[in-house]
Amino acid sequence: MIEDSVRQELDILGVTSLSPGLAETALKLARVLDAIEDGDAPTSQAVVADKLHGLMVRLRTLAPIKSEGDGVDDIARKREERQAAVRSKASGS
Repeated sequence: MIEDSVRQELDILGVTSLSPGLAETALKLARVLDAIEDGDAPTSQAVVADKLHGLMVRLRTLAPIKSEGDGVDDIARKREERQAAVRSKASGS
């Protein structure tokens, strides 16, 4: 349940290899939350959930930035195309 969701997010973030100790701690906290029955120990659940949340926030800041083709990438690609065209014309003259 919670462990599966945390594991999936860690995979998406790609931080397990960057900070294996923090990633494993997040999974352990998720397992603890999964083990507590609904309605049992609400204070404990809140404390563990708060710690897990803080840890996930920290892991998100460590995640590498993935470029998904924004405007800057488009401008850089068009510039490269123009420069290649100019080089091609210059070598063909």
